[in-house]
Parts: sequence; C-alpha cells; structure tokens
Amino acid sequence: MDKELIAPCGMNCGLCTRYLAMQNDVQSKGVEISYCIGCRPKNKKCGFVQKDCELLRRRKIRFCYECPDFPCEKLKKLDDGYRKRYRMSMIENQQYIRDYGMEKFLEKEEQKWKCPDCDSVICCHNGLCYNCKIDQLKNTKDKNRWKQ
Repeated sequence: MDKELIAPCGMNCGLCTRYLAMQNDVQSKGVEISYCIGCRPKNKKCGFVQKDCELLRRRKIRFCYECPDFPCEKLKKLDDGYRKRYRMSMIENQQYIRDYGMEKFLEKEEQKWKCPDCDSVICCHNGLCYNCKIDQLKNTKDKNRWKQ
C-alpha cells in the first residue's frame, strides 16, 4: 500500500481495477482492461469530486476531510454507491486517516484487501486478485462487479 495512491476523496487507487490491471499487466494475459496509475501520480486532484470542489481545485486541501463541509453531498453520493457495490467507504477511509493517520490506515487496508491465496491485493471493484485469479478475471463479464 502506498500513501500516494490515496486520492483526495478517500479512494485507495491501489485497489482499483485499472490500477491493478496495470500492476499485473493483465492485457498481456488476454484481459481487456485499461490501465491507470492513480489520481495523485497523474497529478489529478480527484477524478470523482474535483469539478465541484474549489478547495481541491486550488489545492487548499489534500483530502476531503480537511474541508469544513466534509462530507459534502457529492462525496456522500459517491460513498453510498461504493458501499453498496464495492464494499468500501471513502468517508470511512477519510475518517480513519484523520483519526489514526496514514500509516495506520495503510496497515489496515493491507490486511483488509490481502488475497488469502497469494498475499497479493484483491480488487475493491470485483473482489478478485489480479495476480492469482487471472483466469477467473478473464471469464468475468462485468469486471466492476462482485459476484454475489
């Protein structure tokens, strides 16, 4: 886990389909997923909330929790979708970082998202390990859905 992969909205880009696809070079293994290096490495403020947040656009804050309006309606809506579809909360991530610090958060994330089979990272968008479950990933129609 890398602190530079924690986006301003609280998304851990290190768990994202597109980031893990790049890290594991899944295209060379026959899986069509576009690659991404994460919001901060691309020097993006945040792919989810940047348009609506002047503080992020002007780089007055590093994370949404630093805003007096935290959590804003845009973040609440995003968080609701992620809770329902991807088993994670950006608001909870930010509250944890605020209350316990980045290092503790990264430790918690490493344990929470560790693949039980190979100790790599499982994807928050579909629950698959892009290291040892590549065949399952190939045969998954919607690569952004957890199987029930």
